[in-house]
Amino acid sequence: MKLSDFKFDVPKKLISLYPTENRDDSRLMVVHRKTGQIEHRIFKDVLEYFEDGDVFVTNDTKVFPARLYGNKEKTGAKIEVFLLRELNPELRLWDVLVDPARKIRVGNKLYFGDSDLVAEVIDNTTSRGRTIRFLFDGNQEEFEKTIDTLGETPLLKEIIERKIEPEDRERYQTVFAKNVGAVAAPTAGLHFTPQLLKRLELKGVEVSPITLHVGLGTFRQVDVEDLTKHKMDSENYNIPDKTVDLVNAALDAKKRVVAVGTTSLKTIESSVTAGGRLKASSGWTDKFIIPPYEFKIANALITNFHLPESTLLMTASAFGGYDLIMKAYKEAIKEKYRFFSYGDAMLIL
Repeated sequence: MKLSDFKFDVPKKLISLYPTENRDDSRLMVVHRKTGQIEHRIFKDVLEYFEDGDVFVTNDTKVFPARLYGNKEKTGAKIEVFLLRELNPELRLWDVLVDPARKIRVGNKLYFGDSDLVAEVIDNTTSRGRTIRFLFDGNQEEFEKTIDTLGETPLLKEIIERKIEPEDRERYQTVFAKNVGAVAAPTAGLHFTPQLLKRLELKGVEVSPITLHVGLGTFRQVDVEDLTKHKMDSENYNIPDKTVDLVNAALDAKKRVVAVGTTSLKTIESSVTAGGRLKASSGWTDKFIIPPYEFKIANALITNFHLPESTLLMTASAFGGYDLIMKAYKEAIKEKYRFFSYGDAMLIL
């Protein structure tokens, strides 16, 4: 398929700047693949579509405050450093994005706040990308605490056009969040509450995690018309044995396996046996799912409303069917559903 197949206009007012007060009060569009029926519900109604033996696969990655502000040595120029991933914990080497990039050269030292945190630029990786080494005298725990104190919640400011607020630190985190490493939230999980999870448990629905540390590559703009030429950034994942056992038992019993988010969907589709079952594994995946695609594991998907020409929209379209999902998006705009990270949800059955 082509990039232009995923182009449409979203009114700016539909990009949600803030989440709903209660996570599970977001709206929920339910899309039925077999009939093409579209329902308009509230997220907590998701309970009605599942039963004993179904399995929800969630992403338990935890977002860390990846955006740092500092100053360049000598000139004192203000700079922004967005931490992408840790390359070497012992040497404290990180892949980062810098802004303004033209001012940040190899050999520059960067100073952060009033702390003892200093970084040295040691390599250029892309036009905005750099490799930096943090110079810090404390241990790893103290280093992580310093980053946590100085860092800002990494909402995409180009899309969420407002100041980051203290409340974002908790609200831009799912209730499943456990393993630190993401620079963006797996947003479909933002709609779940402890109360909703308890009600699912009472119905006999299993909720089991995988981990995929979401990187900015998930949101990176696609700049090629031929989608087969787009290269996804690799993201680190882990699929534990317990989740594998629950998912495969559900598949054997002809039950639903629900991927909560395209990150969960991509992860479980990255580790499939020759017999079409999930297998435990860990490593890196750069899987890019576009239509047409035959899914082996998930038979239901919960996802948010994504922006035009995004890889997330492409993956959701592969799952729901291109024509049906484009029809659903037109309906979403007409019905004023809220888009992007803090927006509403879609359940594809």
